[in-house]
Amino acid sequence: MNVDVRDLVPEDVAALHEFFAGVPSDDRTFFKEDVTDPAVAERWVRDRRSVRRLAFDDDGCIVAFAALLPGVEGSRHVAEMVLVVAGRARRQGLGRSLARGMLIEALEHGFRKVMVETVADNIAAVEMFQKIGFEPEALLRDHLCSPDGQVHDIVLLAHAVDETWSTMRAGGLEEAVL
Repeated sequence: MNVDVRDLVPEDVAALHEFFAGVPSDDRTFFKEDVTDPAVAERWVRDRRSVRRLAFDDDGCIVAFAALLPGVEGSRHVAEMVLVVAGRARRQGLGRSLARGMLIEALEHGFRKVMVETVADNIAAVEMFQKIGFEPEALLRDHLCSPDGQVHDIVLLAHAVDETWSTMRAGGLEEAVL
């Protein structure tokens, strides 16, 4: 699948609302606000602290959303990554590509650590993040309650982007990534 990845802009608000309305509620679990509310996307386009990217297919439809949400005060060196890929665009490398791009964005924005949350039994997501350098850091037992009432564990994965980048530079791999 060919995609065009770019920053979220004001003209994307309606399409982003449509995208989030069309993904299952489980895919919206890790947002800290109601992304089905159009006011949320309107606020996002004015937010200059966070990094938000959209992936569009050949038809101009949003097929993925990625964000880096910076911490504040003592956690300002940490960013939380949120990634949502539409069902029809999964298992094609898009999520991994967006996640890698967000790690580069994290470096460019001065973050030293990137965190991501996912359901512990989502083995595909956990493995994808681990393959690009994330490591499990915490397990939150019975932290997520699905609409059917079942509880699930959440795993917090972390990527020490500054340490990884230093190692890559020392090994001469910097040019291969950029």
